[in-house]
Amino acid sequence: MKKSPKLTAIAATTCALTLALAGCGGSSSQSNAPQASGADSIISVYGCEPAKPLIPSSTGESCGGNPLDMMFSKLVRFDKSGKAHNEIAKTIQPNEDMTQYKITIKNGWKFSDGTPVTAQSFTKAWSWGANASNAQLDASFFDNIQGYDDVQKAGTPSDAQLAGLKVIDDHTFTVDLKSASSTFPILIGYTAFAPLPEVFYKDTKAYGEKPVTVGPYNFKSWEHNKGIKLVKNKDYKGSAVVKNGGLEFRIYSDTEAGYADVQAGNLDVIDSIPTSAQKTFQSDSNIKAYNEPGSVAQSFTIPTFMDHFKMDEEGRLRRQAISMSIDRKQVIDKVLGGLAMQPTDFTSPTIPGYSKNLKGGDTLKYNPKKAKELWAQADAISQWPADQTFKLAYNSDGGAKDTYDAIANSIKNTLGIKAEGTPVPTFSEFRNNASQRKYRDSAIRSSWQPDYPSPENYLKPLYASSAADGNGSNDGDYKNPEFDSMLLQASQAKSVDEANKVYQSAEEILLVDLPAVPLFYANAKGAAAKNVDGFTMNWKNLPVYEELTK
Repeated sequence: MKKSPKLTAIAATTCALTLALAGCGGSSSQSNAPQASGADSIISVYGCEPAKPLIPSSTGESCGGNPLDMMFSKLVRFDKSGKAHNEIAKTIQPNEDMTQYKITIKNGWKFSDGTPVTAQSFTKAWSWGANASNAQLDASFFDNIQGYDDVQKAGTPSDAQLAGLKVIDDHTFTVDLKSASSTFPILIGYTAFAPLPEVFYKDTKAYGEKPVTVGPYNFKSWEHNKGIKLVKNKDYKGSAVVKNGGLEFRIYSDTEAGYADVQAGNLDVIDSIPTSAQKTFQSDSNIKAYNEPGSVAQSFTIPTFMDHFKMDEEGRLRRQAISMSIDRKQVIDKVLGGLAMQPTDFTSPTIPGYSKNLKGGDTLKYNPKKAKELWAQADAISQWPADQTFKLAYNSDGGAKDTYDAIANSIKNTLGIKAEGTPVPTFSEFRNNASQRKYRDSAIRSSWQPDYPSPENYLKPLYASSAADGNGSNDGDYKNPEFDSMLLQASQAKSVDEANKVYQSAEEILLVDLPAVPLFYANAKGAAAKNVDGFTMNWKNLPVYEELTK
C-alpha cells in the first residue's frame, strides 16, 4: 500500500513506497498514562505522516496505506502468508474467458456510520477512483475495466460511472473487462478497491481527514505529524481475529527515536530497524526481534525526461552503467548488516513468479570494467559534462542516508564522475515532489511494498504506460509498448504459472531499459517491546497488527 510508492517505502511502501517515514513525534508522555492490557490494550506502532488524505484510491504509499488497510475491508482479504480469501464477497464468478466477473456480496456488512455496504458502494467508489477529474493516484489500477478510457478524458464529470460496472441488485454487480484477467480476483484485494459510503461524496476533503470505514478497526482521530488512532470495530464481520482494543500509528522523525522507544517500552512495535542497530538488534535483550526474508523491493527510479538518461541508446547505456557500478553486496554487508538480498529481478523472493535466472540479469551485478565501457560508449554519443553530478534524491527521515551515501560513493569511484545523495526532510514532501515531477535532474529513491501477491503488482503500477503521467506510481514516466503488451498477455493467461512466465519475459525488457535500478530486497525486520505478545510480520513486511497484545 503501495505503497514508496507503496512507496515505502511503497511503498513503498511502496511505499508502499515500509522504510519511508516522516513527520515528528514522541511517545514518552503518552506511555506514562495507565495502559489497558489483553483484548482491550491499545497497541502503539511506528508510523509516518501520510502524503495524501485518507482516501483508499488516493494512497500510493505505506504511511497512509497501512492505517487504511486496517480500516477498510475489501471483497477479498489476504492472510498473513498472502493467500486471498473472500471477505465482503460471497462469490466472485468469472465467465468462460475471464472477461466478466459476477460478484455477490454478503449480507449484514455496515460502514462505521451504520449505513449498509451494497453493490453500489463498490461500483461508485471504483468509478470515482478511476475518474481523471478526481485525480486519484491509484486510478490506473482500474484501467482494465470497460469505460476506463472514457472517464480518463478531460472534462469528464467527476461522478461519471465506469461503463463496465453494472449493479444487478443491492448485493450483486458485474464487472466487464477490456481484456481477460486471471489476476482480477486477487487485484481487488488492494486498498483502492475498498467500498465507500454515500457520505464520502458529500465532502471528499472532509472525509479524507475523518473517514467513515468498514474494516477490523474504525477511525478515531488523526493529529497531523503526531499520530493516527484506530479503535477495534465491534461490528466487524470478517475473518481477521482482532486481539487488541485498537492501534495508534505514532509519527516519528527517524527510526533511531522509534527504536529507542521500543527498547524503553514507550512504543510497542516498529517495522524497521535503524542502521545503527542492524548488527545488534537480534541479540538485544530489551526487545523482541524479527528478521526473515521479505517482500519489499528497494530501487531508485531514473526519470525518462532526465538529460542523458532518456529511452534512447545513450540513456540505456548510462542506465546499465550506473547499475553495474554499484557494489550491492558491500552496501548490504557494510551498511545494512546483511539484512537484505541482492536483486535478480523486479519482484521479490516471497512472491510467486520470482526468478533468479532472467536474461539480462547481469545488468544487476557489480561489474566495474563493464560499467566503465558502457559509460564510455554513451560518452561517444553525447559527452557527460565534467561538472555535472549524478544526484540521488531520498527522504532523510527514513533511515536511508547511509545507504544512499554508499551507493553514490560506489558510482563515483567506479565511473569517475561526481555522484551524491540529496536528502529531502520528510517522506511526505519527497513523495509530493516526485508526484509533481519536480525531480528533473535527479534519480529518485523508490521502494515498493506489494499490494497483492503477484508479479503484476510490482510491474504494472511502477512501469506500465497507464501508470505514467501522474496516473499511478510510474514516477519516471517510463513507456514501452512492448512491455505493456507483455503485461496484457500475462493478464490473459489461463493459469498463474503461465502468467508468471510472461511476467518474467516482461522483466527481461526492463533489464535492458532499466527505468529503475533495483538495489536489494529488504528483509522483513522489526522489533517489539518485551511486554508485547503475538509479534510477527506478514507477506508485506508489516506487523500482523490485529494479533498484537500486551
